[in-house]
Amino acid sequence: MDRILALIPARGGSKRIPGKNSRPFLGKPIIQYSIDAANSSGLFSEIYLSTDHEDIAAIGRTVDVKIHNRSSETASDMATISDVMKELLADMQIKQGVLCMIYATAPFIDGEMLNRSYQEFKRSGADSLLPVVRFSFPIQRALKSDEGWLSMIKPENMNVRSQDLPPSYHDAGLFFWINIEKFLQTGKIFTDKTWAFEVDEMYCQDIDTESDWRIAELKYRILREKKD
Repeated sequence: MDRILALIPARGGSKRIPGKNSRPFLGKPIIQYSIDAANSSGLFSEIYLSTDHEDIAAIGRTVDVKIHNRSSETASDMATISDVMKELLADMQIKQGVLCMIYATAPFIDGEMLNRSYQEFKRSGADSLLPVVRFSFPIQRALKSDEGWLSMIKPENMNVRSQDLPPSYHDAGLFFWINIEKFLQTGKIFTDKTWAFEVDEMYCQDIDTESDWRIAELKYRILREKKD
């Protein structure tokens, strides 16, 4: 049976929204939603919170989460998610199993979504699984501006009907699943064997500004009303 781990990376530094990862979101720290989703899923033998900040670590200590002290190198603006994953796996001497990397500002996920995505990941036989959202308009008909003058990036699609163009997707920014052994071999999250797990656009929201934060809270309220 696979060893199934969760990693929630949450550094203290955030320039656009100070203290973002521990800031209250509708009554509790936003990172608490990610921790609660991981715990409620019942999937994980270990849940790691990787941080360089004591306030964030203190939140993790209130529940069944292991604190990983992130180094100054992986807490910098230049560090990537891959760097954080490699550091944790090296420090914990983990070489096999399955890892779910859960973002700290993803209040829309829950244990049920994690379970569905994990089952799909296992069925697919993929190296990794990435939640994605469909673009609302075909990107094949995207425009560009050259000093104010508009033109099509792909003019051959000018008269192609929208419904005749294949859908395109973008990363939902929620979480992803990855085979640890394959990741350590390649150092890559996205490979030619990455599986798509489509989610509705209501379940994702980049949170980089105060306006983003308010939109995320509004979306969360709407989703909660639907469940109730």
